[in-house]
Amino acid sequence: MENSSGRKGGLNVKLVAKTADGELVSALAAKLCYSDSDIDGLLEKISSKEQSDFIQKIVSMGHHSVLEHLNFTFGVEGVSRALTHQLVRHRIASYSQKSQRYVKHGPEFEYITPHTIADKPELLEQYEQAMQDIGRAYDALLKAGVPAEDARYVLPNACETKIIITMNARELLHYFSIRCCERAQWEIREMSFQMLRLCRKEAPSIFGDAGPGCVRGKCPEGSFTCGKAKEIREKFTDKNNFL
Repeated sequence: MENSSGRKGGLNVKLVAKTADGELVSALAAKLCYSDSDIDGLLEKISSKEQSDFIQKIVSMGHHSVLEHLNFTFGVEGVSRALTHQLVRHRIASYSQKSQRYVKHGPEFEYITPHTIADKPELLEQYEQAMQDIGRAYDALLKAGVPAEDARYVLPNACETKIIITMNARELLHYFSIRCCERAQWEIREMSFQMLRLCRKEAPSIFGDAGPGCVRGKCPEGSFTCGKAKEIREKFTDKNNFL
């Protein structure tokens, strides 16, 4: 399901770059830990199949440090500032976000509408009116000579933003376990699922079992469980969802 937007298309997630030969480097690093061979010798011994099999083995063993050699960079648009405030709590990552200081929004700024509001016409009308009022206030401040860096104080968490995200594979496994969970906020959960789809296509040996904790075993949320572990497990193991 895509985000609702106040002005244009919804969520758009693209994998814009990844470490060249990243899986090979991770496999090489893992082999190095368990072998007395030199680098050239290790490179000669790693076939494509062995590389894939060995990575799956080390991932299942929890030897995730070698995955830090592999980085993924995503370009994301059609998300809210409310989402990115959550996202940047993941500190082992790099972020570059559209600036509200240097990029002026204008009176008809783009914003994200939660499904719980979009599905209720009477609430949607109030919500859109509030966004219009904010847009007019923002525009009035700019016209009065208030710098954009100060006028932005009236802008809401709903404001649409764009962001570049770089994470290594180890951090992504951790990130997916938290943000693909049903208990995660809906918007970041939808974005994270799209990120995982891209990662599985690029590196299935690493991300084949990635997702919320209940995909790999018992739900780790204890009394806070959503109670839908079976359905969630089916969603993340159904290959059709990752084509």
